[in-house]
Amino acid sequence: MALTKDKKQEIVKELADLLASSKMTVVAKYEGTTVKAMQELRSNAEENGTSIKVVKNRLVRKAFEATDSHKESDTADLEGMLMYAFNADDEVAPAQVIKNMSKSEPQLEFVCAYDNSGNFLSAEDVKALADLPSREEMIATVINTLKSPVNNVVSGLSGNLHGLLDAVAVKAN
Repeated sequence: MALTKDKKQEIVKELADLLASSKMTVVAKYEGTTVKAMQELRSNAEENGTSIKVVKNRLVRKAFEATDSHKESDTADLEGMLMYAFNADDEVAPAQVIKNMSKSEPQLEFVCAYDNSGNFLSAEDVKALADLPSREEMIATVINTLKSPVNNVVSGLSGNLHGLLDAVAVKAN
């Protein structure tokens, strides 16, 4: 059944809102992916705050035109059976969700991505982005790096104090 004009306008508005609020919008081909795999992808995406949408590319182009930050974006690559992954909190999450799913569903492949300013990222850029550690992993790495010298000093002092106490104990006996 064809969509009514009102329903199409509603979809365009929803997509425009997602584009405006999303830190990263990743576009991927999904042709040949089973319904079960798409359901699993959507479930995995929801866990990290990513929203997956499958809509007509024409409606997505209209949403780009309706979004101030994306009006000038190049939409020439938006052809074929595409899905769109949006995330308002994390730039890396949409790419990682699709990359993780593509391990079991090799027909999933990146087409491009758009950042929150409407800048175009090629498929190679998206692959590189997907290989980055998550935000939480990056924060943990920085904290451990900052904590490392303190731990080394404490360990060194602790070892020397134990050695000194052992020497005093031996001398006292």
